[in-house]
Amino acid sequence: MDKRKIEVCFTPALLPIYDISNAIVVVIDIFRATSSICYGIENGAAAIIPVATVEECKSYEIDGFLLAAERDGKVVEGFDFGNSPFAYAEDKVKDKTIVLTTTNGTYAIDESKKTAFQVIIGSFLNLDAICNYLKSQDKDVFLLCAGWKNKFNLEDTLFAGAVVHHLKNEDYYLDDSSISADDLYNIAKHDLEAYTAKTSHSERLKKLGIEEDIKFCLNVNIATTIPVLEGNKLVKLILN
Repeated sequence: MDKRKIEVCFTPALLPIYDISNAIVVVIDIFRATSSICYGIENGAAAIIPVATVEECKSYEIDGFLLAAERDGKVVEGFDFGNSPFAYAEDKVKDKTIVLTTTNGTYAIDESKKTAFQVIIGSFLNLDAICNYLKSQDKDVFLLCAGWKNKFNLEDTLFAGAVVHHLKNEDYYLDDSSISADDLYNIAKHDLEAYTAKTSHSERLKKLGIEEDIKFCLNVNIATTIPVLEGNKLVKLILN
């Protein structure tokens, strides 16, 4: 059997150059979409439907779902909430279906689902669960960083590096992007909060007065569930 691959894609803009038909794609948007999705599914949300546009999100209004929309770090006017993880607490989302659109994360999900073998959602909150699942599968690993408006960002690359760090001794082939992400994680891993304080998105969120979101998204292994895309819905992955 060919050795499994780990590849890191720093931005969805690079996605067309990769073949992900045999890959489990881990979509990463640490500040804040994938952290909030993981927290919501952990807290019993029935499903989260990721959509690419605000207009599409609004179209679900007649279905009685909770509608969540974020652009440039802010809740879009007229929606129930955005992508702060604190909006996805159990008392708000348990047994509910949420329709979500964000600046970067839902776009990355939308693009990757077109050709991926499987799409799952990763964050520091469920790091060990993600890594243990990937180790148990015979598929390639593709770590897709949502970035910021199709540009590279640090925090998503750090999480990709954390996954590489946990998997690299499992006889995978690592591409250069994976090696560089692992190196970056090794620099930052002892104080993620201090390292990510200099990121551009961290600065954006601080200007909006939501530093607590940043701190929360850097919690490691407080969730054990993995959101997986089934059809157009993210639901809890059921392990056999």
